[in-house]
Amino acid sequence: MADQRFISLAHITVRYLDKTLFTNLSWEVNKGEQWAIVGPAGSGKTALLQTILGKFNVINGSIRHHFYDDYAAAHTISDPYFTYRNLIAQVSSHHEFRNRSNMAGDFYYQQRFNSSDSEDSLTVREYLFENGAEADSVLDALNLTPLLDKEVIKLSNGETRRTMIAKALLKKPQFLLLDNPFVGLDVQARRNFPDIVDRVVATGTTVILVTSYTEIPSSITHVLELEEGGIAGTYTREAFMARPRPVVHEAEFSMDADRIAALVADVPKYPDFEYMVRMENVHVQYGGNVILDGINWEVKAGDKWALSGPNGAGKSTLLSLINADNPQGYANKIVLFDRKRGSGESIWDIKKRIGFVSPELHQYFNSSATCEQVAGSGFHDTIGYVKACTPEQLQTARGWMEVLGIGQYGAAPFKGVPDSAQRLTLLARALVKNPPLLILDEPCQGLDAQQKAHFKHILETLCSHLFVTMIYVTHYEEELPACVDKFIRLQKGRMA
Repeated sequence: MADQRFISLAHITVRYLDKTLFTNLSWEVNKGEQWAIVGPAGSGKTALLQTILGKFNVINGSIRHHFYDDYAAAHTISDPYFTYRNLIAQVSSHHEFRNRSNMAGDFYYQQRFNSSDSEDSLTVREYLFENGAEADSVLDALNLTPLLDKEVIKLSNGETRRTMIAKALLKKPQFLLLDNPFVGLDVQARRNFPDIVDRVVATGTTVILVTSYTEIPSSITHVLELEEGGIAGTYTREAFMARPRPVVHEAEFSMDADRIAALVADVPKYPDFEYMVRMENVHVQYGGNVILDGINWEVKAGDKWALSGPNGAGKSTLLSLINADNPQGYANKIVLFDRKRGSGESIWDIKKRIGFVSPELHQYFNSSATCEQVAGSGFHDTIGYVKACTPEQLQTARGWMEVLGIGQYGAAPFKGVPDSAQRLTLLARALVKNPPLLILDEPCQGLDAQQKAHFKHILETLCSHLFVTMIYVTHYEEELPACVDKFIRLQKGRMA
C-alpha cells in the first residue's frame, strides 16, 4: 500500500534563539487531511508553522516532507536549489512587502501617508504577478481587482491580509500554511474566506491554518490543539466541534483595579481640553484616489467612540490625521486638543497626549530592545528604544505589563516573544504615560479569548478611574468595552 503520509514530525526538539520551543513532539498529516491548529496565546502555534517551513532549528528528531518525495519521484528537478520549500506557500502575520529597490527594510511607518515616498512601493498588480503568475478567479473572490493599481504600502490592514492570501494562492502550492488568516478581515471578508479555503482544498492543496476556536472552516478535517509547546490533543473536526469551548476565567482579573489605581494615582482627574478632535469637511486625496471625503467629526473630552467600517473604508487614514502621521492634516480644518492643526505645534506636542496602537505600528516595530524597554518607549513616542527611559519610567512600564499579564516577558527581547506578547507590550506602551486620548486600532488582534476579555476588563476599569477619551477600532463588536457609547462608521471614505 502506498505511503499515505503527507508530512511527519517525529520526536522533534526545536530551539529558537536561546529558547526551547518544542520537546519530543510528534505529529502526522496524511494525504487528504486539512488541519487547524488552535490553542491559547503563546502555546506554539505560529512556531510550529515556522518549524515546518524550516525556519527554526530542529536539534533532535526529524521532519519528513513526504509530499516533496512524491513530487521528486514524479518530476525531473534540474534546479539544484529546488527544495520542499518551493512547494509551500505561507501567509504569515506580518507582510514582507518591498520597495522597487527590492529592499523590505526601506519601508517606514509613515511612508503610506507621504505620496512621493509611497510611489516607490510596488502596486498590488506588480506584487502579485512579479513572478509571472497569471490572474484567476481568486482576485474576484478576495475583492482585489479594484486594488490592482494601488501601492501595497497604502493598503489597509485587511486589504494587506487579502493581498498576501492571494499571493500565496497564485503560487498554486501543494502545501498552504495560513497563520491566523481571519485576523484583520472585515465582516464580509470573514464570511467569504471559508469558501476560498474550500476552493483551495478542492484543487488538491493541503492546508494547515492557525486560527481561533470559533473560526474553523468547514473544509478542515482535523484539529491539533497545542498548550505550552506540547500537543494537548488531536481531533477530527466533528469531535472537536462537539467539545465545550475554553472558559474565560474572570477570577484572574481580580487584582487589576488596585494595580491600575496605583498606576494612575498622580494623573489629573480632568484634562485641560474641551475637544480632543474637531474635523470640518476633511478631504484626503492621493492623485485621483479620494480616501476621505466630507468628514465632520467632534471628539469631546471623555467621549468613548467606536470607529468601524469595511477594509479600505479610510479608518487608518482618519486616525493618521489625529496622530500627526499624515501631512495632509495641514491642508484640512482640524483642531487637536483645542489647537488648530498647523498653528505652530510640533508632531511631538500632539503625540505626547495620545496613546496609540495599531496593526501597522506592530508591523514596523522591529526593535531589538527588551519588552520592558519597548513598553517604556511610549514615554517618548518613538518606534524603537531610541531614547533611554528613567528607572521610574521603566518601573511604570513593568507595572502595566504586569496588569496586562505579560510581566514575565519584561527582560525578554521583543522580537523573541510570541506575537500576542508583542501586541500586549505595545498596548502597555500606549498606556504608560496615561494619555488624555487613547487610539486603539484593532488592539485585540492576535490575542486569545482570555487575553481579549482581560484587556476589555482593563479598559473598563481604567475608565472608572480616569476621565479617559477613547477611539476604538474593531471588526468584532463583542470586543468593545461597555464604556463605549458613541459610534462612527466609514464607507468608501464617507461617514455612513
